[in-house]
Amino acid sequence: MTEEVATTARLLSLSASAVVVLAAEPLYLLVDTAVVGHLGSAQLAGLGVGGALMALLTVVGTFVEYGTTSRAARWFGAGREADAVNEGVQASWLALGIGVVIVALGEALAGPLTRLLAGGGGATQHAAEQWFRIAVIGLPGVLLVLAGNGWMRGVQRTKQPVLIVLAANALSAALCPTLVYGADLGLRGSAIANLVAQAVGGVLFLLALRRAAAGVRPDRRVMRAQLVVGRDLIIRAIAFQVAFLSAAGVAARMGTAQIAAHQIGLQLWEFTALLLDSFAIAAQSLVGAALGGSDASAAKAMAWQVARWGTYAGAVLGALYAAGWLLIPELFTSSAAVQHQAHVLWPWFAAMMPAAGLVFALDGVLIGAGDVAFLRTITLIAGVLAFAPINIAALHWHWGIGGVWAGLSAFIVVRLVGMIARTRGDRWLVLGVEQ
Repeated sequence: MTEEVATTARLLSLSASAVVVLAAEPLYLLVDTAVVGHLGSAQLAGLGVGGALMALLTVVGTFVEYGTTSRAARWFGAGREADAVNEGVQASWLALGIGVVIVALGEALAGPLTRLLAGGGGATQHAAEQWFRIAVIGLPGVLLVLAGNGWMRGVQRTKQPVLIVLAANALSAALCPTLVYGADLGLRGSAIANLVAQAVGGVLFLLALRRAAAGVRPDRRVMRAQLVVGRDLIIRAIAFQVAFLSAAGVAARMGTAQIAAHQIGLQLWEFTALLLDSFAIAAQSLVGAALGGSDASAAKAMAWQVARWGTYAGAVLGALYAAGWLLIPELFTSSAAVQHQAHVLWPWFAAMMPAAGLVFALDGVLIGAGDVAFLRTITLIAGVLAFAPINIAALHWHWGIGGVWAGLSAFIVVRLVGMIARTRGDRWLVLGVEQ
């Protein structure tokens, strides 16, 4: 087997594992959206607002997952697997501590935050707050799952994350319709099902970590180093969430049908983005290991290889979504008004897919290289100079939900231009193990 074929095989193996893990949660959320969508448009809109708020609070998961992958991969590439696993131990301690704080803040601010996003009180805000107050209790479990995935990807373990995530989400997917309709809990049943999946997944990853680690005591030195990486990743993630939260806020002010359609588009986007991110996660592990082993040429070859795969995958998904323009929205709602608004945003949604595939691939390359300061900066530029003006204009000049999604497309394009320019250079090729 040639080196290029062997590298491709490792890339596809890690990507296949990542795609199952990444798809499990959004696939459950798609099921959740379909179940809740048939309760009514107010409940679906409430799930959209509550889910957007929940996503904002999980931004810290970016560094306990992706930051842990890149740091663990460098240790692994240098032949020091015990140190790689220790990154997972310290990330899990951070996940538990930060998760408890977020739960307290989320419960205290649930009312004001959901009113802000929903544009005031009313049925949508009430539904969002009801769902969010239950779902936010699962934040420590969410962060533990992310930390567990992070260190396992770093040491290139592919089977355990798949089994754990599938088990937790299968349980939750079975509970959702049972609790929503069978137990007549309505929207609360959806939140409880989410909470169960998060708690079960967190416990299973902790058990796997305990078996693999030489010790589980906190190490402040390692945690401080993780927080340094985390600072830029969190700023980057906040920029993402502010963009999507403000998009949801603008859509909510356009009307119930618009925010409900936006929720359908957003859940499909999250699902698709995580599918495309499977190549990026493989790149994080392989690029990090190559740089940890001081092999710059292998790291650069992997960068462009994963870029090609990401672009191909994005083009295929874009074509599939374009073909499903009429059918797919009908799977999520029976409301003619919501279906119409989904059709309005659909051309933007489908057309951005090839560019998104390349963006996610290069994002993974640069995270694996630890070039997170650049990623922070280009994301802020895209959000402030591209997305925000278009999103505000869509509300002010009544461009409708299509204007909101035009802004999201611009957010992707600006990041794409910056990442291609960065990867073509050599400044991201930092060799050796990061302490």
